Amino acid sequence: MNSFDTLIQKDFNDQSPKPKAFGIGGSPRKNGNSDVLLEHILKGVRENKIIADKVQLREFQYQACIGCEKCRKDKICTGLKDGMSLLYPRIFESQGLILVSPTHNYNVTAWMKAFIDRLYCFYNFDDNRPRGWSSQLANQGRKAVLAAVCEQVDKNDMGFTLEAMRLPLEALGYEIIGELPVFGIFDRAKVKEKKEVLITASKLGADLAKSLLR
Repeated sequence: MNSFDTLIQKDFNDQSPKPKAFGIGGSPRKNGNSDVLLEHILKGVRENKIIADKVQLREFQYQACIGCEKCRKDKICTGLKDGMSLLYPRIFESQGLILVSPTHNYNVTAWMKAFIDRLYCFYNFDDNRPRGWSSQLANQGRKAVLAAVCEQVDKNDMGFTLEAMRLPLEALGYEIIGELPVFGIFDRAKVKEKKEVLITASKLGADLAKSLLR
């Protein structure tokens, strides 16, 4: 039985997450600026004795939410069996979450948007209209940090990138410990030349780790 099937068969609402961090990279470009930022955030986490691992969404095959509503009964996405089925157990077990995305057309990438939409299964809805809701992930001490990188130098050109990650996570019950917007960088891995940005990214990871130790 795989870890996803195990989640389906047990009351995972009663499982407390562990003080570890799970990094999610939303860039389609391998070894690009988003990858570099994620690595430095993870470095800051690990230097503070917190276990941290990562995935790159470009390496997974998964669909966007299809609105089948099967998760209303099962409390997790069972309408689709794909790469997200591998990620759900790791989200559940990790108290810390890291999301990193480049700006695509004023927003997160399609990979990150589809990932966030598939977290819809963690909501509980009542039968009123409009429906009241709660989150299965709330009140578990979950923390998150966010980073986004944009080619342009005007913060308005980053558009909704950070908000598109922050607002859904807050709704799910995560406390956002910090955010890192990076501007004026496009060429692959060019952010490696921005030492102050890399230091800030590592500090962001350290802040996340310290918040998980409280």
